[in-house]
Amino acid sequence: MKNIAKEVYQIPLFPRNAINCYIIEDVLIDAGIRTSANKIIKTIKGKNITKHALTHAHADHQGSSKIICETLNIPLLCSEPEKAFAENGNVITEYPNPNHFISKFQENFWAGKGHPVSQTLKERDQIGGFTVIETPGHSSGHISFFRENDGVLIVGDVMTNMNLLTTKVGLHEPPHLFTADKETNRKSILKLASLKPKILCFGHGPVLFNNGELEKFVHYLFNHQMLAFKTVANPTQAKYGISK
Repeated sequence: MKNIAKEVYQIPLFPRNAINCYIIEDVLIDAGIRTSANKIIKTIKGKNITKHALTHAHADHQGSSKIICETLNIPLLCSEPEKAFAENGNVITEYPNPNHFISKFQENFWAGKGHPVSQTLKERDQIGGFTVIETPGHSSGHISFFRENDGVLIVGDVMTNMNLLTTKVGLHEPPHLFTADKETNRKSILKLASLKPKILCFGHGPVLFNNGELEKFVHYLFNHQMLAFKTVANPTQAKYGISK
């Protein structure tokens, strides 16, 4: 467990920070895959955890939620759009291709059983000293958590800070295979960037102490998108950077 900021802790669940969960004050954010429960419970022993909240109900975030909530006798919280998935365990329903073999692998080996949601969270709600930010796209009800006084942001999967295939560190959009609406997620990236976060905590990848990397990523992402559009509309103009 790594102390990231005041009353903020990262719990890396896989090597190279491939899957993470976090503690903010008395709240456990996310819970890895179904085999993560023992590690999480051992790590948080001695901590006064009174709530468990999800950024979203995908298999690598809700996998151990049921076990943890039952073991610690604490409530589960998530957004209203994620509530059904968290409760019924059908966590790949929104994937663009739920029949893909990786989707099926996650469903069969990573996803945990559903668990009743005690409270739903919405934009501007307060939890663990953080403000809830609605960031749909990767999933329909994805939420992030932001603490304005020191700029700490629990990103969830709006972005990753690693290439999930090579594990090389760097900012990326989440894999399209697991993202319900890529364009809506890009709007959520802009929304988070507008907060000017100083410390970014990801579901996948190491914590980023931002020194302009986020701004460069956003600039590249949206300029690249516009260039791709121009290339389709007028290949010659785009190639030579000509605009009307």
